[in-house]
Amino acid sequence: MIIIGITGTLGAGKGTIVEYLVNEEQFSHFSVRDFLTEEVKRRGMELNRDSLTSVANELRANHSPAYIAEQLYEKAAKTGTDCVIESIRTPGEVDVLKQKGNFYLFAVDAKAETRYQRIKKRSSETDQISFETFLANEKREMQSDDPNKQNLKACIERADFVFHNDGNIEELHQQVAEVVKKIKLS
Repeated sequence: MIIIGITGTLGAGKGTIVEYLVNEEQFSHFSVRDFLTEEVKRRGMELNRDSLTSVANELRANHSPAYIAEQLYEKAAKTGTDCVIESIRTPGEVDVLKQKGNFYLFAVDAKAETRYQRIKKRSSETDQISFETFLANEKREMQSDDPNKQNLKACIERADFVFHNDGNIEELHQQVAEVVKKIKLS
């Protein structure tokens, strides 16, 4: 069983990598966003990026910096199949998952303007924001000294494989396919 974690900047292509792994490599998918969305709705909060972030930070502060990833890992491990956990956001999550064995962290990034256009096209509830808000959200999530808060920069630095997604979907799929082949051969 292989577990792949996905991290990266907002709108960089995390979901596109997940779709490839699920559809082409038959990975099971476990989503931090879905986990948090359930909790936000259970609490009767408005579903937006601030609510998701607040709940995530609270869960990590109350349990551990790796709490959410550990919950998803337990579900993934029970499947006995190759799995992908989307979206790893704290160094504690990376560190705990790497200790589990057969874990690989993928990071994806692209130019800010490209990423903003992508989120506008996907039109999820949390993506209806200005470019300035997009940049502010990313800045807030990029780095923190608090182990319970998002630190994408540190996660990306810990990645086993980094994908640059300024091209098209087929180019990203090709990059991912090559890496998955290497992992399966190792």
